[in-house]
Amino acid sequence: MRKCIIIGGGPAGLTAGYELLKRSNEYEVIILEQSEVLGGISRTVKHNGNRMDIGGHRFFSKDKDVTDFWAELMPAQGEPSFDDKLLGREKKLAPGGPDPEKEDRVMLLRRRVSRIYYLNKFFDYPISMKPQTFINMGFSRTVKAGFSYLKSTVSKKEETSLENFYINRFGKVLYSMFFEGYTEKLWGRHPSEISADWGAQRVKGLSILAVIRDMFSKLVPNKDRKVETSLIEEFQYPKFGPGQLWETVGDEFVKMGGKILYNHKVTDIDISGGRVNSVKCDCGGFAETIDGDIFISSMPVKDLVAGMGAGVPQAPAEIAAGLPYRDFVTVGLLLKKLNLKNETDIRTLGNIVPDCWIYVQDVGVKLGRIQIFNNWSPYLVKDPCNTVWIGLEYFCNEGDGFWSMDEKTCIDYAVNELKKMGVIDSDAEILDSHREKVQKAYPAYFDTYDRMDELVEYLDTFENLYCVGRNGQHRYNNMDHSMATSFEAVNNILSGKKTKENIWSVNTEAEYHEESNGEKS
Repeated sequence: MRKCIIIGGGPAGLTAGYELLKRSNEYEVIILEQSEVLGGISRTVKHNGNRMDIGGHRFFSKDKDVTDFWAELMPAQGEPSFDDKLLGREKKLAPGGPDPEKEDRVMLLRRRVSRIYYLNKFFDYPISMKPQTFINMGFSRTVKAGFSYLKSTVSKKEETSLENFYINRFGKVLYSMFFEGYTEKLWGRHPSEISADWGAQRVKGLSILAVIRDMFSKLVPNKDRKVETSLIEEFQYPKFGPGQLWETVGDEFVKMGGKILYNHKVTDIDISGGRVNSVKCDCGGFAETIDGDIFISSMPVKDLVAGMGAGVPQAPAEIAAGLPYRDFVTVGLLLKKLNLKNETDIRTLGNIVPDCWIYVQDVGVKLGRIQIFNNWSPYLVKDPCNTVWIGLEYFCNEGDGFWSMDEKTCIDYAVNELKKMGVIDSDAEILDSHREKVQKAYPAYFDTYDRMDELVEYLDTFENLYCVGRNGQHRYNNMDHSMATSFEAVNNILSGKKTKENIWSVNTEAEYHEESNGEKS
């Protein structure tokens, strides 16, 4: 029996382990997880009866392998959820599916509402062509934005940066309003310094023309129409958040004979002869060496290569060492109310605003996004009828001033920003609080990233090493793309395929996963 070692118990690592055991009985599979919980950034944090989704995870994919995986582990709801039942909201239910009021292992169908908070007004996200958008912008801004967009259609900039990428699709005025400030908050760099690859991967076909096409296509219903991922209106979501799914996958993996070793942080990778031989783990004060025949890594590429030591040639060592990341802090606040009016026609518990996320474009505050957990799932909130449970998302660098704040100082800072924005009136509205910090949450597209191809070429010289997932490939993948890299890796392992281009190419082509039938192009 061959031994497969998987580094990391996030979506990519768990998917790889589950798929390998499901499809073959010829492998001993061990997952090494550095923390005490599964899910990575897709974990769900429990705090005093409330649950926090770290970063927000919509379950939506055009990849049939991914959607089948989710459905197998967590079936779609067959009866209304707590809030839909109370408010009389109708949803498309799965015949024979579980009742979320009685069963826990269930995917809810949720309405996607994300808006931009700018000029103390709400704008659709992505930006829409609705009349309210133009009313909010005002006549002068609207005219300027229109001429700016028309100019961008006839005078294209060379896409040498993320700034030029956005200007080509939205014009300079809309770019300045809705992309420039937020992008700089997210990455800590101006968009002119960031590779256009990020836009090509994350935004893909989204543009003013895509928004207009989507708007008109809805006037003539067509079940076969393609939908840009950023424009979806509904998504699935586990009853108790994304961590619930990955804990379930972990349980099933163990039932199939897999092993999960918690508190095993991989620090050293022994390499020789074009192979990985073993890894050394820090297990809370003592070291353990684990050998294997196959290694699947979802750990940050930077740390993977550093762990290989002096045997790595100078060029790939320099590239890996220079790869940048953006770190992440979420401040959870339990409130009596939000000082934001629900002026939509969407009914909500307590008539709160219906948003899953609110993107904060105001450059006068550091806050990047506000998550409203009540709207992701009522089951994330202990008392969803009388309290509002929100997550305030901040982007920073490990070790900087914001990251290094003690918890009370950080929470006070976040509360003061909410008051400055008028989202809450006073500290008296706060019933509870909690902070979570996440290292290397976002692989960034600058510094040595432009030499990533050289590093990939080097890593592919190790015949028994497969790099998967967001950090494993240093690519800002969505969860479904991270899973897809693991599907491809398992396919290669079982088929004996030597080249790994199919693994690295997931989510690099503009049309990848764009077929509505879920088939890969």
